Amino acid sequence: MDETATVDAGGSGTAGADAGNSNAPAGDPVVVGEGVRKAYGEVDALDGVDLDVAAGEVFGLIGPNGAGKTTLVRALTGTTEAEGDLRVFGAPPREVDPARVGLLPQSFDPPARLTARELVDYYGGLYDAARDTEAVLEDVGMADDADAWYETLSGGQKRRTCVATAVVNDPDLLFLDEPTTGIDPAGRRAIHRLIERLAAGGTTVFLTSHAMDEVERLADRVAMLRDGRVVASGAPDRLVAEHGGAPRLDAATAGPATDETVAAVAAGVRERLGDDPTVEATDGGIRVRGVRPEAIGAAVDALDGAGVAFDSLSWSEPSLEDVYLRLTGEEYARRGAEGGPTVAVGDGRRAADDAAPDGGER
Repeated sequence: MDETATVDAGGSGTAGADAGNSNAPAGDPVVVGEGVRKAYGEVDALDGVDLDVAAGEVFGLIGPNGAGKTTLVRALTGTTEAEGDLRVFGAPPREVDPARVGLLPQSFDPPARLTARELVDYYGGLYDAARDTEAVLEDVGMADDADAWYETLSGGQKRRTCVATAVVNDPDLLFLDEPTTGIDPAGRRAIHRLIERLAAGGTTVFLTSHAMDEVERLADRVAMLRDGRVVASGAPDRLVAEHGGAPRLDAATAGPATDETVAAVAAGVRERLGDDPTVEATDGGIRVRGVRPEAIGAAVDALDGAGVAFDSLSWSEPSLEDVYLRLTGEEYARRGAEGGPTVAVGDGRRAADDAAPDGGER
C-alpha cells in the first residue's frame, strides 16, 4: 500500500442521482504529473506522485491533514516549485495563461472593507473577459447579501464569496481547496450545483475536500494521498467496492462496551453467523461488521444474548469515508486513541495501516 500509484484518466465516476457526471469525459489530459516531489526540510510533502486529469471531469483529491493535498495544488498552480514532470495544458504550471485557471485556496483573506459585489468585480477586472458579476453571485447564493462588507459576513458567506472570485473568469481548469468549509447545507447545495454545471459545460474541476459525502457525490474519479503518496485511485464506487469493507450494524448503548461484552457478542455472532463478521467497541456502543440485511435479526439476537441494552440500531453500507479511514490509517489511529477493544470473529479482519502524522496541511 506504500507504493506510488498512478491515477488513470479513463475511469468513470459516480455522482448523485441528479449530478449528471457519472461518465468522465474522454480526451487529452489537462493535468499530468510524473514523479512529483516536494520537500520542506526533511519532510517529504510529496513523494513521487503520478497523476493525470482528463478534460471536463471532476477529480477529487482526499487525504488527512499533512498528506500533501495543498502542496500538490500549489505545485499545479505554480505557486510553489516541485521536482518531477508537471504539466498543465501541456506546459509548466507557471507558463499557463492565468485566465484559463481559477483557484480557491484553503486560506484566502481578501480586503475586509469591500462588499461581496466589489470583490467579485475586482477579481473579474483582472481578466480581459469575465462573467457577469450578478450571475456569479447568484450561482454561489450570495445575490441577497452582495452589498454587505466582507468583514460582516458569516464564515459560510465569506467562503461562498471566495468561490465566486475563483470562477468569475470562467476558467477551463478550476482548483477548489476545501470549497464548502464552514458553509451551511443550503450554501453547500448551491456550490455543488455550481460545480456540476461547470463540469457539464466542460470545465475541469480539481476538488480537495474532507467531506467524503461531497467527494463521493461530485467526483468522477478520486485519488487518496497519505504521507505524500497516492495509495489508491479510481471511481468512487470502485474504491468503495475494493476497499470499503463490509456492511455494519451499530448498536448505540448508554455506556462504553467492556472487553467482556465485546467478547460475548462476538461469541454469539460466531454461533449464529459463522466466522466472517467482526465485533468492535465504538464511541457510542458496539459495531458488528459484515452483517448483510438478511442477517440483521441474527446479529440482534447475539446482542440480546450477551445482555447488551441498546438505545437504537443502525445498519449501513460502506462508503468512501470507510475507504478513507481504512487506507489512510486513521481508523487504526482512532481505535488506538480510544483504547476500545476489537475482537475478530474469524480470520478475515484486516489490520489498518499506521496512522498518518498529525499536524496542519502540507
